[in-house]
Amino acid sequence: AARMFLRLLSDVRWRAANPKWRRMTCSRRSTSSTPEPHPVSLPAQAQVVICGGGIMGTSVAYHLSKMGWKDIVLLEQGRLAAGTTRFCAGIVSTARPVSIELKMADYSNKLYQQLEQETGVNTGYTKTGSISLAQTQDRLISLKRIASSLNVMGIPCEIITPKQVAQLHPLINIHDLVGAMYVPGDALVSSANVSLALATAASRNGVQIHERTSVSHVAVQNGRVTTVETDRGQINCEYFVNCAGQWAYELGHSGKEPVNIPLHACEHFYLLTHPLKEPLASNVPTIVDPDGRIYIRNWQGGILSGGFEKNPKPLFTEGRNQLEIHNLQEDWDHFEPLLSSLLRRMPDLEALQIMQLVNCPESFTPDMRCIMGESPTVRGYFVLAGMNSAGISYGGGAGKYLAEWMVNGYPSENVWPLDLKRFGTLQSSRTFLRHRVMEVMPLMCDLKVPRWDFQTGRQLRTSPLYDRLDAQGARWMEKHGFERVKYFVPPGKDLLDLEQSKTFYKPDWFDIVGSEVKCCKEAVCVIDMSSFTKFEISSTGDQALESLQYLFSNDLDVPVGHVVHTGMLNEKGGYENDCSIARLSKRSFFMISPTDQQVHCWAWLKNRLPDNSNVTMEDVTWKYTALNLIGPRAVDVLSELSYAPITPEHFPSLFCKEMSVGYANGIRVMSITHTGEPGFVLYIPIEYALHVYNEVMNMGQKYGIRNAGYYALRSLRIEKFFAFWGQDLDAFTTPMECGREFQVKLEKGMEFVGQEALLEQKQNGVYKRFTMFILEDHDTDTDLWPWWGEPIFRNGRYVGKTTSSAYSYTLERHVCLGFVQHFDEKTGEELVVTTDFVNQGDYEIDIAGQRFQAKAKLYPFSSLFAQRRRKDEEELSGYQRE
Repeated sequence: AARMFLRLLSDVRWRAANPKWRRMTCSRRSTSSTPEPHPVSLPAQAQVVICGGGIMGTSVAYHLSKMGWKDIVLLEQGRLAAGTTRFCAGIVSTARPVSIELKMADYSNKLYQQLEQETGVNTGYTKTGSISLAQTQDRLISLKRIASSLNVMGIPCEIITPKQVAQLHPLINIHDLVGAMYVPGDALVSSANVSLALATAASRNGVQIHERTSVSHVAVQNGRVTTVETDRGQINCEYFVNCAGQWAYELGHSGKEPVNIPLHACEHFYLLTHPLKEPLASNVPTIVDPDGRIYIRNWQGGILSGGFEKNPKPLFTEGRNQLEIHNLQEDWDHFEPLLSSLLRRMPDLEALQIMQLVNCPESFTPDMRCIMGESPTVRGYFVLAGMNSAGISYGGGAGKYLAEWMVNGYPSENVWPLDLKRFGTLQSSRTFLRHRVMEVMPLMCDLKVPRWDFQTGRQLRTSPLYDRLDAQGARWMEKHGFERVKYFVPPGKDLLDLEQSKTFYKPDWFDIVGSEVKCCKEAVCVIDMSSFTKFEISSTGDQALESLQYLFSNDLDVPVGHVVHTGMLNEKGGYENDCSIARLSKRSFFMISPTDQQVHCWAWLKNRLPDNSNVTMEDVTWKYTALNLIGPRAVDVLSELSYAPITPEHFPSLFCKEMSVGYANGIRVMSITHTGEPGFVLYIPIEYALHVYNEVMNMGQKYGIRNAGYYALRSLRIEKFFAFWGQDLDAFTTPMECGREFQVKLEKGMEFVGQEALLEQKQNGVYKRFTMFILEDHDTDTDLWPWWGEPIFRNGRYVGKTTSSAYSYTLERHVCLGFVQHFDEKTGEELVVTTDFVNQGDYEIDIAGQRFQAKAKLYPFSSLFAQRRRKDEEELSGYQRE
């Protein structure tokens, strides 16, 4: 095998260096047809204009036309499917760690399976199955976690031994494997033909398709799409869909009102060979070897093999454009590590003859998830792009969800993890994107254990206290570009060891976080929570109150100084946001929301506040540093610093008051902690932040004060059964389903968004219930930990998934939060979930295929907690977010 490897590499190097061979292969690839004349002129008007004729654009057109929208024009600057789609490896894989991506891929697989019959276009669909290999135990654990999700979704999947791998694919070297995951339903397709089939079906349904038509920019008036300008004239339209792939960023920035679409292209390499002496069967399984950084599939009796190297090559940073993506330069030296990996995995390829090394651009996003949804700044401007090399797997499902979003106003699944509004303008810096995608592309194969962090694009948004906290041992994570403390490493701890403690088991920070939690319960801790989104909403008359009363589910007509926990619901009663609002004056409100709500919440409110009202909204996130003082001694620290009475009589729970702290004036103090523990949050004008922090730490010394981080906060809130927006709560979760009916003004005769849906649930019952689980037979030291997304079983039947979990240092057990559903055993129909149904079941939590017994509760285990807690904190039940 070693001799053959050297022979092959020498052959490769000769080919790369030989000018004659180079000229021959380049000329063979670069031939393209002469531009054809445009036989049909563009329409002057359309309901929808889609830019991009690859898998995404054609899928959106297909699904929109299926849903009854016919007045659609699809524009492609070159030929249909001639961009990244043409070079796609054609692997349809459902093995995805993120639930919504898994659902998209599963739908795509089923769609492609019947597409040829529907359209008559040969899509090359072949069900081959896929085998994901594990060279380490940690990799096998990650595959087992995915397998658990696939199985409960009804997608056949099994964990197999190395010997079974060899039986399924005899050419694979198994000597270094510890196991694998086999998904028999995965498939191969011709990506370009799938795109053409979707276009054919769309065209039959009335969609107009125009090739060789370039979009120059999109005109916007009063915040809405009005016109699409092309090199062949303009089209007036209501909706524009940017499916321009790697050019989506440039197209978004081409107009006077830019739409930020944070993605960046990298070169992506794969190898094509001639057929083997014994040609591979068409149904031989696709191999994914993440530890070797490669994938291998059958290709016309030979193989197609590519991968994600550790040193990717970003391109087009300066925004170069071209009509179609011609093959980029071959780079055999760059591909050599992947070639070595291929030959280690398939050492018997003695007669391997290389046909071509394909180099094509692929676009990647800052968090490795695709981008879809409506622009937060331009109504009617939708985006579907940034597929991170999984375009063919996601194409069908992504097009379906975006079409639903456009037609119905919302998709049929929670797509927040993919929503364009999860990003702000800060992620669209070209320098940031270039550096981030150089990290993202290798991460496609890297083992991602729970709570890993990106290393590039860091220290972008920081609190004024960043350097002060960093010097005291802070270890950082990032949310929406904002640096936040995970925990503080005490002096003398091995810092390197802690930074490398990446595991599915008990982490090295366990005792550190435990001591921070203990301090929160017994003394006082300080957590910098400056990253929270903060808006001020006001008006000259009563318009602010009237508007907010309609847009929020709880009653905001409270006395000045009171704080209200409330949901910002959609028409279906689901949480678009979960926040607290303080009434600063009769006509002014201060709104605190999750960190990643900054763009989404702003757009939601802007689009729904009256156009001609005098309601003003200001984003003041950057103006205030937030310090959370948690613990029974917080009241002592604050009273000594402010010389004001802080007793419950003078400062009741859920109250907001402007105070002086130390020398600083105008500090908004709220009697909430987001954990259920007693304490206060101080919203401090940033110029006073360092002074107030120093004063708090100095005064708190005699009360045992210490710094704490978000890991401690997470443990505290989960053991108190508080839900996070974005993890536990989403646009498909209502207050009725998570025990928050008391936060809804149903009985007050006031109209608000989502009211009808909640009244219906109140009358008919709910189909899922937010539930707390305590693991019973779980050994924290030796067993795998639950993190999130674990299947929940009731009496042996799957009923839901966990949404978040943490170790409770109070209960000395793991606590999982999640939703329980009730399905009819015969028909599979959803049934109402009653309190008795939840309480009377025997539960298990599946962690990577191993089930652990769990006790279910609909209310927190308050009797097991320490006695020291304030009665009013009960009102916080269910409120929290990150």
